[in-house]
Amino acid sequence: MLYVCPASHLERMLQATGAQHIISLTSSSEPPTLRQIDTVPKRLHLAMHDITDQRPGLIAPALDQIEALLDFARDWDWRAPMVVHCHAGISRSTAAAYVIASAFAHEMDEVALAQMLRERAPSATPNRRIVALGDRLLAREGRMIRAIHEIGRGREAFTGEPFHYPAR
Repeated sequence: MLYVCPASHLERMLQATGAQHIISLTSSSEPPTLRQIDTVPKRLHLAMHDITDQRPGLIAPALDQIEALLDFARDWDWRAPMVVHCHAGISRSTAAAYVIASAFAHEMDEVALAQMLRERAPSATPNRRIVALGDRLLAREGRMIRAIHEIGRGREAFTGEPFHYPAR
C-alpha cells in the first residue's frame, strides 16, 4: 500500500504503517531527520521546490529525479507499506504517488487513477511538472497530464490529510 502525507504527519504515519520504504520530496538538500526515519531501511530523498518552471535560485523537478523515483519504486515489493511525503502533502507527494501508481497499476488507466486520487485526497493538486516528466518517462503521450488537468485543482488547504492510494 502506498501512503501519502504532509511532513507534519510523517512520524505518526511511519509508526502506524511500519513502512519499509520512504520517499521524501523536500526543498531542502538534506533529508528529514526524525528518529522514526532511521528505522526505515529503504529511503529516497529528492530535493526540489514545488514549482513547475525553472526559476533562479530554486530547484525545479528534473527528469533524472523522476527516473530515480521510478527506479526506487521498482525495487519495492508492494507488500510492505511505502510512505511518500512532501512539506504540505498536497503537490509534490501526490504527483509522485500518481506517477508510481501510473507505472504499476496496470488494471487502471490514467483517468481512473487521477479520479481515485481526487476521491482519496480532496486537496491534492499534483505538481504538473512531476506528472509531465512521469508521463514522458512512461511514454503515456500526455494522458497522465490530461487526467490530472481533468480533476482540476484540489480544495484549498494549508496541508493535506494523510491517505492511502492503492497502486497495485
